[in-house]
Amino acid sequence: MAKQGTTKTADTKKVAASLLRLARLESGLSQRALAAAALVPHSTVARIESGAMQPTLPLLYRILAAADLEPRIRLEVYDDHDDVLDALAVQFPEKQKQMEKARDEALAVLKDSRRRAG
Repeated sequence: MAKQGTTKTADTKKVAASLLRLARLESGLSQRALAAAALVPHSTVARIESGAMQPTLPLLYRILAAADLEPRIRLEVYDDHDDVLDALAVQFPEKQKQMEKARDEALAVLKDSRRRAG
């Protein structure tokens, strides 16, 4: 039986937030407009997107339907690649810190280049 590691556990907690942000981007709706269309308070959409609230599936489906979208869920064989990476990070913490620093530096350069271009 598979057991989720820290990365998958953290990602799982962000699924609803990510879906709502993506739905708003796809539909071009603001949080307020999406909330009004779904007949929920603006604070509900804001709290879900921030990760402060985990919605029930019926609520999430209702909000997504207000953006003319619906999620599709399917079952797949468990992929343990994140769990393997988590185990390596625990085994080699200094290497993990170096990789995270390199990632953060690369993202900062990308962000700066986008800022300059825009």
